[in-house]
Amino acid sequence: MRLLGLDVGSKTIGVAVSDELGYTAQKVTTIPIDEDRFNFGMRPLKKLVRSYQADGFVLGLPKNMDGSEGPSVARSKAYGQRLVAKFGLPVSYVDERLTTVESRRILVDAGVHDRKERKQVIDQMAAMLILQTYLDLQRKDNDG
Repeated sequence: MRLLGLDVGSKTIGVAVSDELGYTAQKVTTIPIDEDRFNFGMRPLKKLVRSYQADGFVLGLPKNMDGSEGPSVARSKAYGQRLVAKFGLPVSYVDERLTTVESRRILVDAGVHDRKERKQVIDQMAAMLILQTYLDLQRKDNDG
């Protein structure tokens, strides 16, 4: 079962993909979006769904640090509903608190110190961490 992990932001969507066995997530791309113009990146996502033969999506839920849900969570859930309507594939959600912070730390630790270079891959890295968290939780639940 191959899944696409998405880090849905206000201007971009980071995309990651799982291996076919559901063990690892790899970063794929960043898709620009413009909500004001109703451009939600569905065309590029459609190409990715086809090319990877995706069976579903995993979206991050950007909860507040206290665990409450704010406007960003509502935006992520609305995007998930768009995905279901467009592709008819299941959408799962995982808490994404601190994934962007963690992504930045990983990139800096890896020697990517140029801000512009980090900005180009940080959404992909966050999507990868969201998807990897989901895969690890699924495996733990199944082993458990």
